[in-house]
Amino acid sequence: MLNKVVQQVTERIIKRSEATRAQYMQMMHEQEQLVRDRNMLTCSNLAHVSAGNRGEDQSTIISGKGPLVGIISAYNDMLSAHCPFKVYPDEIKATVRGEGAAALVASGVPAMCDGVTQGQPGMDMSLFSRDIIAQGVAVGLSHNVFDATLLLGICDKIAPGLVMGAAAFGHLPTAFVPAGPMSTGISNEEKTAVRQQYAAGKLDKQALQQMECQSYHDQGTCTFYGTANTNQLVLEAMGLMLPGSAFVPPYDPRRKLLTAEIAKRIVKLTHLGDKYRPLYQVLDVKNFVNGIVAWLASGGSTNHTLHIIAMARAAGIIITWQDFSELSEAVPLLVSIYPNAKPDINALQAAGGVPVLLNALHKRGLVHEDVLTCVGTFADQLTTPILEDGKLVFVPCGESKDPSVLISGDGCFKEHGGIKVLDGNLGRSVIKISAVAPEHHHVKAKARVFDSQHDVEKAYKEGKLNEDAVIVVRFAGPAAAGMPELHKLMPVLGNLQKAGYHVALLTDGRLSGASGKIPSALHVCPEALRGGPLAYLRDGDLIDFDADNGTINCLTSWEGREPAKLDTESLEQTYGRYLFKACRKTVSTAEEGATFLF
Repeated sequence: MLNKVVQQVTERIIKRSEATRAQYMQMMHEQEQLVRDRNMLTCSNLAHVSAGNRGEDQSTIISGKGPLVGIISAYNDMLSAHCPFKVYPDEIKATVRGEGAAALVASGVPAMCDGVTQGQPGMDMSLFSRDIIAQGVAVGLSHNVFDATLLLGICDKIAPGLVMGAAAFGHLPTAFVPAGPMSTGISNEEKTAVRQQYAAGKLDKQALQQMECQSYHDQGTCTFYGTANTNQLVLEAMGLMLPGSAFVPPYDPRRKLLTAEIAKRIVKLTHLGDKYRPLYQVLDVKNFVNGIVAWLASGGSTNHTLHIIAMARAAGIIITWQDFSELSEAVPLLVSIYPNAKPDINALQAAGGVPVLLNALHKRGLVHEDVLTCVGTFADQLTTPILEDGKLVFVPCGESKDPSVLISGDGCFKEHGGIKVLDGNLGRSVIKISAVAPEHHHVKAKARVFDSQHDVEKAYKEGKLNEDAVIVVRFAGPAAAGMPELHKLMPVLGNLQKAGYHVALLTDGRLSGASGKIPSALHVCPEALRGGPLAYLRDGDLIDFDADNGTINCLTSWEGREPAKLDTESLEQTYGRYLFKACRKTVSTAEEGATFLF
């Protein structure tokens, strides 16, 4: 029996999305009726496509007798998670040739890393890069020569952007090709400790650098459960990749075979195969709900309060924070990994990964089983890939191999999911409640108000934050500054908490799944630049931050006050940020996905 709350939320999303979904589906059916877009192309068009591809591929491209797979790649050498993608196109091309098809890299898309740009001006472009990636996908597929799409992208804004762009070509069968996480380096506990010691001036930069290089030490995604790994879990739960493939490491012998397997299957799912499976059938309300439930049950990144809404909107589906909040009350926390606990993403994979989590949720009636995936049905999602005599075989996933990391039987780590919506006279916001100890859920303290995370860091170093406080960082929303991640705050606030002070964070900026143990009300709407309540706060105002009851209020009256103002645009000029002025002017609120596309 499907859980009543899951059923009610699903029905409400369907009802709410009737008009926009119908419009999207009409567009997809119109594109689908062309059967193969390449029929629209002239001989000159096809000659241009095939000119750089001599031999067997050229014949396939021109004749149209075999499918042509478009590869959208986010490969670059700078991101450890995307380095493995360098060899994927050639491997995919070789595989599909054996299936009577051809493959071409349709386009590359930008892939920036919040870990590299944290605290830097480039962070102000990061969130906008998601929508630009979506546009890049559309540009790559606009040549209208492809019968299917394979998406090579993993990290923070990249994977959601790929989904959003691919949705515009939802008549094409589409799948993600993951690359997996890096091996475990030093413990996350040690990493946090060193960062806090450096912030406190107890370690020099050389010691910090040595630790960071031990932590981020090889190809693959970062091992903590931040936005990149949340992407992978949600996409697999939605059925957008092969089952059990999200967290197979780059050097695992199954990795190369999984890439070949999805390339073979996508060929068979085109119009020229016998099991046509367009992407729009997978980007369905029930698949999105399954992804949300898995995200909540795993304690995933707060960034997905933005990304899931934007991805769904690209498919004509309207999801709200209220949906997240209600589902979170019905979904227990079944995964315990960093930053909620000490183990990392490799421990989740060793315990059984996404298939075991989905099976546990299925047994509790928390996910829809009447869904289609990019390659099959929900039953296929409950299988896991193993090697038998050197061949890839999918077998039933079974139960968790480590209940301290992943619970598949009775019980849970917490009764409710990882994300909670906070509401009150300071606006609406979200908190990653799963990472915060119960004794820190409620903080009542005076506000310390800042217009920049750098000012918080400066005040800390000057010894001006040694008190109970709700740290307010405003003018960090999408319209003001592109909604940067405020990573510099975590070591500072962590040290204050460790020193015994009751501290919390309130901001219209972002923090990801790495936000850690500090109670943080994030993505506050409306943001300060657009007249939100944070603009009225002053130092000393009494703030009641009550995560247990889902409220956050200012207990001091601000009647008669003028809102603080800041010329944020003058601060968003250097390092190319002036190029994103149009994005800042037109971006929607965080609660609407912080997108300038819809």
